[in-house]
Amino acid sequence: MRRLVILAGSGALLAGCAVGPNYAPPTPAGSHTGAFAAQQGGIEAAAAPPSQWWRLYNDPALDRLVRQALTENTDLQAAVANLGQARALLNQARAGLFPSTGIAAGYDYGRSAQANAAAAAAGQRAQNAWAYTAGLDVSYEVDLFGRVRRTIESAKANAAAAEAARDAVRVTVAAETTRAYADACAFGEEVDVARRSLDVVQQGYDITVRQRDAGGLSDFDVARQATLLAQTRAAIPTLEGQRRSALYQLAVLTGRPPETVLAEADACRTPPRLGQPVPVGDGQAMLRRRPDVREAERNLAAATARIGVATANLFPTVTLGGNVNAIAPTAGGLGQYRNVSFGVGPLINWTFPNTLAARAQIQQARAAASGALAGFNGAVLNALKETEQALAAYGSELDRHAALQTARDQSAEALRLAQVRFQAGGASFLDVLDAQRTLVSTEAALAASDETLISDQITLFKALGGGWEEAPATAAPVSGK
Repeated sequence: MRRLVILAGSGALLAGCAVGPNYAPPTPAGSHTGAFAAQQGGIEAAAAPPSQWWRLYNDPALDRLVRQALTENTDLQAAVANLGQARALLNQARAGLFPSTGIAAGYDYGRSAQANAAAAAAGQRAQNAWAYTAGLDVSYEVDLFGRVRRTIESAKANAAAAEAARDAVRVTVAAETTRAYADACAFGEEVDVARRSLDVVQQGYDITVRQRDAGGLSDFDVARQATLLAQTRAAIPTLEGQRRSALYQLAVLTGRPPETVLAEADACRTPPRLGQPVPVGDGQAMLRRRPDVREAERNLAAATARIGVATANLFPTVTLGGNVNAIAPTAGGLGQYRNVSFGVGPLINWTFPNTLAARAQIQQARAAASGALAGFNGAVLNALKETEQALAAYGSELDRHAALQTARDQSAEALRLAQVRFQAGGASFLDVLDAQRTLVSTEAALAASDETLISDQITLFKALGGGWEEAPATAAPVSGK
């Protein structure tokens, strides 16, 4: 017993030693980035985006839909379930810090070999009898080389990575819900624009027919106007289909069947618009905010800890064990001294001298850690790339949208002047037809640019990594009821 106590004390003193590398967070590539290279007009660099950035659009219907998606989305529910599993594995790893115990009890009827031998020695025949048994086993691994602690360290980092993965899904769900709602609204606007253009072209067609009947125009002029009318009408079904597709996408994102029509989105005919420049902050803040970068860093921490777990297999495993057993002919006799036996002592396991398997495991763990480091650096570079690309696309579309607004205004004025000149005999019907075609085209392009502009805004907000900080709780569905 004294030797056992000495061994346990020595193990406690050595427990502060854990083999394998101690993890230190790496310095990400580009971490000293300040302002983004692609920033230009329409961007507010000084302020970071708010956590609930979709509220900048000041649209209550959008707020309700995003909140519903953050609680009911099935991808997010799966991520929450994965997080629960990772946390359970962490609790399982922590169990290694405590002794494992087992209790067994039972009874049977018959005779044992020992009873047969005792009876035979006395020249008698053993009799059948009841036998009651009870036992307690206790074992505890002395964590001399940190195998248990490194296992816990790895499991803790895995749980943190699963939490970051859940947050990354939150970012995606918030962004794609906003995008689906904005698409439904924008395509609704494009449908309305196309119908207004159809009305204008229809009026022109009716005038052409009347003038042809009066002898002022030919059948050729009517055919050209009819072609423009058909082309304008043909654009409407495509836009309606795109609008319905966005509504189906929005329904699924909010955890509903795709055929469920969301009234607030179905009624929206104007895409939400920002009343201020987009706040983006700087590169350092973006990297700290991006959950995928945090997930990659935690995966690296877990992989580094697993090197220590593998390294500990090179050394002996010391387990302190003890047991108490009792066997008696009656249940009441289990507590009597003569019926009780016990044992206590250490057990040492060591795969020595053949350590080839253990060293191969260390090589595997180190290779996995190298891959995790490359993955972390890649996540950082990808985050910077996505943000720069989103900024460049958004800035370009802002310029294009402004130019299209000017073109639309000018084409509307050109049509008005062409109609006045035609009525006065100073312009041909072809001039009026060309002016109509130009106006229809520029109005359609401007409406499409509205959709592209808000989509680029959402892509930028998504790249900046916000939307998870103040998200409502999501419950994973319960199975096996």
